Amino acid sequence: MKKIFRKIHLWLSVPFGLIITLICFSGAMLVFENEVMELTRHDLYYVKKVEAAPLPIEQLLEQVAATLPDSILVTGINISSDPERAYQVNLSKPRRASMYVDPYTGEVKGRYERSPFFMTMFRLHRWLLDSVKQDGSISWGKMIVGVSTLLFVFVLLSGLVIWWPRTKKALKNRLKITVDKGWRRFWYDSHVAAGMYAFLFLLAMAVTGLTWSFSWYRTGFYKVFGVEMQQGGSGHGAASQTGKEGGRENGRKEGRQRDGKPAFSPYAHWQQLYEQLAERNPGYKQISLSKGVAHVSFNALGNQRASDSYKFNPRTGEITEVTLYKDAGNASKIRGWIFSVHVGSWGGMFTRILTFIAALIGASLPLTGYYLWIKRSWRKKRKSNCSAMERA
Repeated sequence: MKKIFRKIHLWLSVPFGLIITLICFSGAMLVFENEVMELTRHDLYYVKKVEAAPLPIEQLLEQVAATLPDSILVTGINISSDPERAYQVNLSKPRRASMYVDPYTGEVKGRYERSPFFMTMFRLHRWLLDSVKQDGSISWGKMIVGVSTLLFVFVLLSGLVIWWPRTKKALKNRLKITVDKGWRRFWYDSHVAAGMYAFLFLLAMAVTGLTWSFSWYRTGFYKVFGVEMQQGGSGHGAASQTGKEGGRENGRKEGRQRDGKPAFSPYAHWQQLYEQLAERNPGYKQISLSKGVAHVSFNALGNQRASDSYKFNPRTGEITEVTLYKDAGNASKIRGWIFSVHVGSWGGMFTRILTFIAALIGASLPLTGYYLWIKRSWRKKRKSNCSAMERA
């Protein structure tokens, strides 16, 4: 049986190993993207001096809107519980665009821009640097990443079958990396022991990552948790997000002048709503406001996208509907859990560090595997040549 799994492990690893290395390495580079960006652009994300009280949200958003061209609209704002952090103002385009503003002075600190390095790592991780197809045609880069990730699952499982020992003593020895018995032994131990240490994290990252690659897999994955996917839905909120963006743009247009008469400001009641939500949720991590909807997230372990939702009347600021995370639908919960498990944020900084290390190990496994395969092939070839010479 193990001989069959060895062949499966080899036949899948050799053609797809380098691609798996690129996927794992780029994923590892993205784990601490936010921390690296905040370290290198501290002036953008943090304020110089904390004053007694921030300026009203309406005033801040109007100041940001005044700096934008007519084609770009303010769609919302994210406010951290940390008084030293700048407010993040969300924009209608391009996708996920935002600007940062000092809540105490009103200074527009600048626009968020993903660094070329992290953008390259993201495109490598998702599409193997292929371009995103807006017309719905096949992205071969995305397809190759998806197929390689799927085969990586079988590589991991076959590797576990091959190297899982029969006794506890053998397991203890297999989890050691020997450094004083030559390079081949060192790389063999690194391949086997490191793979076993990182197995669960790599398997979790692979099975969750596949939900972004294949719609059939995403549908089946959700069905396991009792959620039926809507026809044509992406499973990650793409359709609903488009609807939200459209509603936000319409809301901003309502605030413009009509026939020379000033219309109401769409941000008029956001300050009072923010104060009400902050008072109601003293342990909040972030409060996000947009047209008619507010979200409150918390510093809790688990689903890092979990939040309580509040619908409100934009003209009065009155809360009209409350949906606590515990009462939310399973689909949104699963989306959040998939993301949190995939990036390792579900257990806080500790699991993110482990995820980073596991992803680097995942990138090294094909390389150490190639080394062992080449060394074994050379040894077999040398043996064959020696036997041939002896017969001659």
